Parts: sequence; C-alpha cells; structure tokens
Amino acid sequence: MNGSIIFTINSTDILLPVFMLLMIYLLVATLLKKNYSFGQFTLMLSFTVYFLAMMHLVFFPIEVNLGEYRNLTPWYKSTNFIPVLTIDLKTFMLNIIMLIPFGMYLPFLSRKIRSVKQAARLGFYVSLSFELTQLAVRILLGSGRSTDINDLIANTLGAVIGFLLIREILRISQAQTVFHKFCLEKRAGIGR
Repeated sequence: MNGSIIFTINSTDILLPVFMLLMIYLLVATLLKKNYSFGQFTLMLSFTVYFLAMMHLVFFPIEVNLGEYRNLTPWYKSTNFIPVLTIDLKTFMLNIIMLIPFGMYLPFLSRKIRSVKQAARLGFYVSLSFELTQLAVRILLGSGRSTDINDLIANTLGAVIGFLLIREILRISQAQTVFHKFCLEKRAGIGR
C-alpha cells in the first residue's frame, strides 16, 4: 500500500441529509408553530431545493486524495487571480445563469433587500463563500475545483440580473398580489 487515502464524496452523501433536516424544520415550523402560510412554505421549499442544487453544481463530486500521491499542484497555481482576460465564455455564462434565481428570490426572502447594490453585495458574498470553500477543499482534501475570480464576477452579475428581472416583473399589479402571497415578510417590497 502506498499510504494514500483516495475516495469520492458524492453530493447525495451530504446534501440529502441536509435536505431532510431542512424539510423536518420547515414542516415543524409550519405545522406546529403555524409561522408560514402555504405560499411561504412553497417559497422556502423551492429556495432550499434551488440552493442545494447550486451546491451540487459548485462542489460535487469531491475527490479526496490524501497521502503521498495527493495532488501536488500548489493551491495558488490552480487559482485564477486575473479577471476578464482569462474568461471562459461558456463557464462565465453558466455562472451568471446559476445565480439569476438567487437574485430573484432576494425580495421574497427579506424586505431589507430593496436595491441593486444590496443584491450585488449578497450575490458577491455567496459567490465568495463558494470560491473560498472550493479553495479550502483543494488545500485540505488534495483535490477539487479551481478557484476563479471570473466566477465571482459572473455570479455577482447573475444575482443583479435576477434582482432587476423580478423588480420589473413586480411593476405589474397582478405580480404584486402573487408576491405578497409568497413573501416571507408581509411588508416587503423593492425600490424602483
């Protein structure tokens, strides 16, 4: 034996138990405490599924490679620090698309998120947490996804586009009615 530990962590090993725990929480909060209406429960359920799907795309599968034959490439050589000039257009577009729903969920989840700047900040923070987690996985477990500043730019842009889309949709009075049925905070709205 060469002293290496090599195995794969699949998304179902982590995300399925997390989903089950979140479902139990949502059901208890809805049925026992009656905190959420059916629309709000549906919103929380769909956001949970979306967020876990996003985690599946960003992190999994994780190839663990510990020991003498682990990935010998230093983390800083698998990290792209050069913005824009190094964009892979397909990956950039997919990263934008991935966070558009996140931006659309924001006004439903909190009434405090009323501006494009706030949506951009939250999109940036979510993307930064993804990129830093990918970096930590690469350093600690010996392999993983590369960390790329262009992903950070694309994800932030996606959150902004999603927020702008939902803001335009909510200018329609019928959409306002639906919005209030699903919104977690009843007095929520977004600025023009």
